[in-house]
Amino acid sequence: MKKFILMIVLLAVSVLVLAACGADDEKASEGTEDQGYKLVNEGKFTFAASGLYKPFSFEEDGTLTGFDIEIGNALAEKMGLEANPVTNPFETILQGLVGNKFDAIIGSMAYTKERAKQADFTEPYYYSGGMIFVAKDNNEITSPEDLNGKKIGVVAQSTYEEPAKELSDDIQYYSSDVVALKDLTVTGRLDAVITADIVGYEAIENGFEIKEVDKPMWVEQPSVAVNKENPELTKALDEALQKMIDDGTYEEISNKWFGRNLLDIDLEGVELLE
Repeated sequence: MKKFILMIVLLAVSVLVLAACGADDEKASEGTEDQGYKLVNEGKFTFAASGLYKPFSFEEDGTLTGFDIEIGNALAEKMGLEANPVTNPFETILQGLVGNKFDAIIGSMAYTKERAKQADFTEPYYYSGGMIFVAKDNNEITSPEDLNGKKIGVVAQSTYEEPAKELSDDIQYYSSDVVALKDLTVTGRLDAVITADIVGYEAIENGFEIKEVDKPMWVEQPSVAVNKENPELTKALDEALQKMIDDGTYEEISNKWFGRNLLDIDLEGVELLE
């Protein structure tokens, strides 16, 4: 009789354990569905950058790194997800997002009204000015007006393309700012390059013989781009970004790459690119 009772007790305990395990498995399988957003790869935050935009995204010793990549990694951590950065040519990166190749773009893509027709955008994760750069010994180009008829280099499908067209009818397209800046200084194929002020200053620090022309023509708002069918993810990313700002994670990453906080600027009276 005692053996029979013991068997009943053990059976009951086993049922409870299995039920508990089943509940845990069910909870785990739900994953991010509890948060309301969907991911291309369950449990991973897959985000794309060009990988050709140093110091924002580039490969070093076979590893994808840079400011954008570290921001994406930190966002993933705040959301309890595994970071999964991937590369995609900038010219087709929006199409890749719309086609669900990845969850988001963290590739220094500035918000514009035109891009907002294809994707949702989070709050800006940094600010950057659109600026003209010329060779250091060029004293002929001192203002945007001097670019009339000059050969200007820009990254294709970037926010610098349309302003360049307004300044000259001779535009050369590139997949990388670094290559464009080399054509400006090494080969002399270009008269000017229009890119982010941060990129130009970083190039100068790395030995490029270039200089800025006048002041930034506008200020951009690089943000995380998300598929329009996934608004819950946009909300979660905004919340994660705010946590990074509040706990100092953002400033730490920004200082590491640029020696300053890229969100800490005075926007009063500044024209924001839309």
